[in-house]
Amino acid sequence: MVGLAAVLLAPGLGRAPLDDPGEGQHAEIAREMLGGSRITPRLNGVRYFDKPPLLYWLTAASFHQWGLTEGAARLAPLLGALLAVAGTTLLGVRLLGLGGGLLAGAALLSCALFAAFARYLRPETLFVAAIQWGFTGLLWAFGSADSRLSLSSFSAAGAQKWPPHSPSGGQPDPDSVGGSGRAYLFALVGCAALGVAALAKDLLGLVGPLAAVAVALWLVGRVRPIRAWLPGLGIVLMVGLGVGWYVVVTATEPGFLWYTVVDNHVLNVARMRAFPDEDVPLSALEFLAAAGFGAFPWIVAAAVTVGALVRRRAWRDPAEVPWVALAIWAVGVLAVFTLSPFKLPHYGLPGYPAVALLAARAWRDAGPRPRGLIVAHLVLFLLLGAGLAWWGSGDGRAFTTAVFGITDVYSRKEAAWGQPSPYPPWSAIQPLLIRGSILLLAGAVALALAAARRSARAAAAVVGAVMLLLVPVVGDGLAATSSARAVIGMAREIRARFTPGDVLVLEGPIENAGAVEFYSGQRPALLDARRSVLGVGATFADSAATFWTTARFAEAWDSARPPYLLTTRVPAQSIAAQLPPESVRLLSVQNGRWLYGHARVAR
Repeated sequence: MVGLAAVLLAPGLGRAPLDDPGEGQHAEIAREMLGGSRITPRLNGVRYFDKPPLLYWLTAASFHQWGLTEGAARLAPLLGALLAVAGTTLLGVRLLGLGGGLLAGAALLSCALFAAFARYLRPETLFVAAIQWGFTGLLWAFGSADSRLSLSSFSAAGAQKWPPHSPSGGQPDPDSVGGSGRAYLFALVGCAALGVAALAKDLLGLVGPLAAVAVALWLVGRVRPIRAWLPGLGIVLMVGLGVGWYVVVTATEPGFLWYTVVDNHVLNVARMRAFPDEDVPLSALEFLAAAGFGAFPWIVAAAVTVGALVRRRAWRDPAEVPWVALAIWAVGVLAVFTLSPFKLPHYGLPGYPAVALLAARAWRDAGPRPRGLIVAHLVLFLLLGAGLAWWGSGDGRAFTTAVFGITDVYSRKEAAWGQPSPYPPWSAIQPLLIRGSILLLAGAVALALAAARRSARAAAAVVGAVMLLLVPVVGDGLAATSSARAVIGMAREIRARFTPGDVLVLEGPIENAGAVEFYSGQRPALLDARRSVLGVGATFADSAATFWTTARFAEAWDSARPPYLLTTRVPAQSIAAQLPPESVRLLSVQNGRWLYGHARVAR
């Protein structure tokens, strides 16, 4: 399954330029790390505390090895995706047998939102992979009787009970993890992976999965002794990997701990941040729609499994511990962010591997009476296939409103400013919708045949095959979007015009054109840019020269060598509208950005 994931995700990885906002700032942070601090990430030379450094360490290493290219930049997210698929498949094989494990891996790989982030320079897939390997390690360790058990001991049909019986016929020793062998090693892997999750994105990636497993064990009275599923060395690894970097930065950077724990989490949820950025949160309904369509159609089958677990009160059965833990995690992620005042479209991603596993179980359990599940997917394929065909027959406005308006963070920020977001040309998107429609409608026909035969196995194969065939469509759509709003074209214009001593000023948050230095080699001064991911970094004395006030810009504009101005704001809302009209010359307009120079000196 990992090989199939690589075949579907790797081709054309570096074809599209870095997306801005989204990828550009992360590439630039990694580039700056090559010649700067490995401990404190910096963006535009300013301290950046929003994300821990794992993504930047890996990307900087990739740049060092293969150069400053888009393909090298996206290798770390691709690695995260492959690891996530591997961890999901392995746990699926353990719980469901070979066929169920392969279906679970295919389900995760074909979730549209996961497939998109697998080719996108952000820490999400690394975070998802670490969390899933945490679950895989801990749940495998809990169910192992001793080191003599192997995958060959279990039914390929997935009929084994959990925890499995030992070769001697007795129940597993609950203290087996405290010794040595396979169970112990998997427990260590699980603990280390949860530590890595905290280093990839957030400490909640360590705490949340651990809590889900603990609650599932507590419900069946198996949480104690803790060493039965959480060995001492594992705790040391988890805490060391997960907390070590935070401790070091707290000791060296004043204000880091308060910003990370209080402002970026507690006050963010309360919508009372001292250093807010321009992100516009989704409503509860919008978030559920984004998370649901991002995991389409697997979330439907996963809900069937969760419903069955609840009806049977499975939390009382030790054999159901892994499934209860996975259900708690998947439902918990969606519930927490649905209720949270602040959420973005990708916040549901950490629950996707659990959704994939729960969906695979639904298809296995549907074997005796599969028609209801098959018909449900048939209807969903028909509806979405018809919807894509309808969108594809139009002029694109309905699609961009329904899709970009909800799922795209930048489009939402631009709408808050009352200005349009740059979209890919309809000529690039329309064929993708038609391809998707054809695949889904063909899948509906195949599902009708599977329903007639009452074959759950055939239906699951159809769903998996159709969704996997849609993965390249997602990649092509992502590449078209990145090309439509990348800063690379403007950076080339800047590089061609600039001479030594010229100054570039970027108006607005750095993240809206994070790759401008990456592509142009020019580090901009920042105007009206404190409401951004660099808000807390701007409070440090050594960043004062980077952040310009309106008065300083006006003074520089009237100087003998005025700066150039790059902005994402429409002319009426830019500082350019406040300057003497005769002094302003518009040099270039590309991908939702404007480049201005002084009429006296602009060439």
